[in-house]
Amino acid sequence: MSGDGREREGGEEEVHGARRIPGPRGAADDLDLESVPLPPLPPPGPAAPAGSVPEQSAPEQPPEPPEQSVPEPPEAPEALMTSVPDLPHRVLKALLGAWALSACSAEETAAVEEHLTVCAPCADEALRLRDAVGLLHTDASLDLDPTLRSRVMDGCLGRRPARIPVPEWAAPYDAETARLDALLRDIGDSEWHAPVRLRWFEEEREVSRRTTVAGVIGHLMAVDGLLSAALGLDDPLGGGETPLDPTERTERYWSPTHRPPTRAVREPWRAQSHELIRTASFAGRNVAEASVSYGAFALPLQDALLDRAFECWVHGGDIADAVDYPYEAPSAAHLHRMIDLAARLLPAAVAGRRRSGLAGPAKDLVTAGAPGRSVHLEIEGHGGGDWYIALDSPAAVGSPERAVAQVALDGVEFCRLAAGHISPVEAAAGQEGDREAIRDVLFATASLSRL
Repeated sequence: MSGDGREREGGEEEVHGARRIPGPRGAADDLDLESVPLPPLPPPGPAAPAGSVPEQSAPEQPPEPPEQSVPEPPEAPEALMTSVPDLPHRVLKALLGAWALSACSAEETAAVEEHLTVCAPCADEALRLRDAVGLLHTDASLDLDPTLRSRVMDGCLGRRPARIPVPEWAAPYDAETARLDALLRDIGDSEWHAPVRLRWFEEEREVSRRTTVAGVIGHLMAVDGLLSAALGLDDPLGGGETPLDPTERTERYWSPTHRPPTRAVREPWRAQSHELIRTASFAGRNVAEASVSYGAFALPLQDALLDRAFECWVHGGDIADAVDYPYEAPSAAHLHRMIDLAARLLPAAVAGRRRSGLAGPAKDLVTAGAPGRSVHLEIEGHGGGDWYIALDSPAAVGSPERAVAQVALDGVEFCRLAAGHISPVEAAAGQEGDREAIRDVLFATASLSRL
């Protein structure tokens, strides 16, 4: 716009004092040769290559013999090689997005880049667009690192420690419920009714049950109610006589007397998990050994919370498979704790299968607390370690000196076996020693799974 308020002709925005972008040149002899350095030229004549710049004042020379090669001239300045179109500001501004994506033609690129040297607003916009292009990685996973939450919390608590910290033995349950809740926040209303097949082992065979995403959350909430009852909190199944067996509790929650679960189940489940963690934190260290009854067996509260963290991760993976969502394994420290719990439960599981006639007989009974025949369980990779599983009595102690066999598995694969998601035959990556002992341990691991 001119000083008298009238818009300049053409409506173009210009920078005061800036040199205008030159229009296309028809030939090299139209250039201002005094301002553009010219390269050395080959001798003129009909044999000179097309497109070379002729000598302006040199006398005529005889043509070069045909067999003589003409040396290539050095690269000409950019001004001689590319014609820069004279484009209006609004057109150049519209090309910034394509320029940032390297989608412009050579002429458009040259025009945009020359314009950026004289137009500060466009230069700033081009810089922002180039930064944004750097974030466009469609092949990267959009799932958050499973350790991100714990790192952020550790950083916050390092600056300002919590007045009442979450007990270390409750941290895996806290982390896995938070990860599952993040998944649930991302899915749509219709996906809450996506079919999910829950799988586990009973005796020697795999069994399954169909439900929905909402049904899985209801199942988790119903079984978590056992921990709520142990801490004096409300049972989600209501008052009165409620079963202790996890399968019976789930069947009651899924019974026709209850409405089919919908996404409305998320809020009470999340409130229940928060209340469990809060109550366990305020109750002090003695509550870690409080007994939680599962009907046929009981666990200390610290192991029960670890068991619930394992179930939350496993069923979170079931839900993720149903809605096609990426879902990673727990952090190495938490996964190691889950594997350790399963390894501590294995001697009793082997003994239980032996009483049912599903495992081999005891071969060397020892007094309680003494080293007994053992299987060396070597867990590799994420959350791995070494455990020695007593074979002949739950009261015996696993011992490297009395190991009769060794079995090697990946950490995540071992957990999938303990969850009943793969069969014992598929699980072992390496076996050595007493085959019967290895079979008893692998099938006992699968028997830890349940609905």
